[in-house]
Amino acid sequence: MKHLQSLFIIGTLLTAHSLTASAQELAFKPLFNGKDLTGWIDVNTKPGNWSVKDGLLVCQGQPIGVMRSDKQYENFILEIEWRHMEPGGNSGVFLWSDAKPSGNRLPMGMEVQMLDLDWVNQHKKADGTLPPIAYVSGELFGAGGMTTIPDNPRGTRSKSLELRCKGHGEWNKYVVVAVDGTVKLSVNGKFVNGIREASVRKGYLCLESEGKEIHFRNIRIMELPPGLANESNTAPLIDNAE
Repeated sequence: MKHLQSLFIIGTLLTAHSLTASAQELAFKPLFNGKDLTGWIDVNTKPGNWSVKDGLLVCQGQPIGVMRSDKQYENFILEIEWRHMEPGGNSGVFLWSDAKPSGNRLPMGMEVQMLDLDWVNQHKKADGTLPPIAYVSGELFGAGGMTTIPDNPRGTRSKSLELRCKGHGEWNKYVVVAVDGTVKLSVNGKFVNGIREASVRKGYLCLESEGKEIHFRNIRIMELPPGLANESNTAPLIDNAE
């Protein structure tokens, strides 16, 4: 029932907005122009880790850290395509993030996981068994202190209901709908995961560098009408001049 309520709320917001004559028309805007890193700020990696080649956003994966958007976002639809270039690659996109690295060099935020399919084979447990395949199919979880309620619980994380991600060298497409602390994730053309009641509901987007080369393309966002974000559940602003 809560899943249906979440989708109903999202649909109601979109419908109400479209019926408001004075409201600005909804439209996707690019977050990556295919030429340079305009709109993005490296947080804690190094020069050359993020670059543009042949119209693609390339992350070398070293050191571990993130690059953030130059502005905060509240309610939105995010489209992003990604591919790992090596077996076992690890990355993700953080939503509603504070973009402040913690002890593991990653920030607080809602992580939308991007793992290569071979990651589970390379990270066997002490007894030789494999980690859950949920890891590599768009898992959702609050990182760095963000609290959430998973739709499809695997502990505090939400696992996808289907394994839809493709292996390294192949492109994957995520569509992320994020409204008032609720996130719904489509993996390669089908919604298969969700999470809700995030403790932070407005913040930065962060792309993750975590060990191996990954490429991104066709990153764009549709900003939706503001909702229930307030001072208590908004990440602190960062001076872009710092």
